[in-house]
Amino acid sequence: MRHRSPPRRPIGADDVIADVRTAIADLRSAQKSSRGAPAYSRFVNRPLGRILAAVAHTVGLSPNAVTIVSGTVTFAGIAVLALVEPTAWTSVLVTALLVLGYALDSADGQVARLSGRSSVAGEWLDHMVDALKLASLHMAVLVCWYRFYDVDARWLLIPILFGIVSSVSFFRMILTDLLLRTKAPDVQTPGGIGGTDPASTSPAWYAVAVIPGDYGLWCLTFLSLWLPPVFIAIYTMLAVLNAALLAASAARWFRVVSSLDR
Repeated sequence: MRHRSPPRRPIGADDVIADVRTAIADLRSAQKSSRGAPAYSRFVNRPLGRILAAVAHTVGLSPNAVTIVSGTVTFAGIAVLALVEPTAWTSVLVTALLVLGYALDSADGQVARLSGRSSVAGEWLDHMVDALKLASLHMAVLVCWYRFYDVDARWLLIPILFGIVSSVSFFRMILTDLLLRTKAPDVQTPGGIGGTDPASTSPAWYAVAVIPGDYGLWCLTFLSLWLPPVFIAIYTMLAVLNAALLAASAARWFRVVSSLDR
C-alpha cells in the first residue's frame, strides 16, 4: 500500500513577514563599513536598502537581478526627466523613481552578502550601471533645461560640467579602491568600499560635511524640478560644491597612492 506524504502547509503572509524580519536581523551584522559615506546614504539609503534586500532575498532574487531592477527603475526616472515637461506630479514621480532605484542599488550588495553570492561579475555589473546612470542623469537634466526651461544657452554648461565632475569623481573612487586593494589591502579605502565591519564609521559631522556629493541628496532635489528658478539654483550650487569636493579628494588620495610607490 502506497503511503501518501502529508500535504505541505501553504506558505502564508505571516511566514513571509517572519522570513523578511529574519533576513533584516541577519543583515544588521553583515553591513559594509560606513566610513566616508555621506549622510543620506548612511542614515537613509542603507537602512531602506536593507529592507528591500530582505524582501528580495526572501522571494529568491539574485544580486544581479536586483541590480537590473535598480537600473530599470532609475532609468525610468531619467527618461521621465528628459522626455516629460516638468510638473509638480512628474517632479514627485522622478524623485520617487530615483530614490527607489538608489535604495535597490544598496540592496544588491546586501543580498550578495546575505546569500553568500558575491561575485566579481556582480561587482562589475553594479559599477557599470552606476557609471551609466551618473552620466545619463546629468545629460537628462541638460535635455530637460533645453526643452522645457526658458534659460540662456550658457546655463546649459552647468549640467555638462556637473556630469563631468560626477563621472570623474566616480572613476576616482573606483580606481583608488582598486589600487589600494591590489597594492595596500590594509589601507582604509575611500568611502569604506569593500569593508564589511559595521563598526568602521566616520564621525557624523563628516557624513554631513560631504553630503553635497551624496547621490541620494541629488535625487531629492528633483522635487523642485517643476520650479525652474529654484531647481537651477540648487543644482548649480551642488555642481560647484561637488567640483570643490572632487578637487579636495583628488589631492588627498593622490598623496595616498603616491605613497604606494615608496
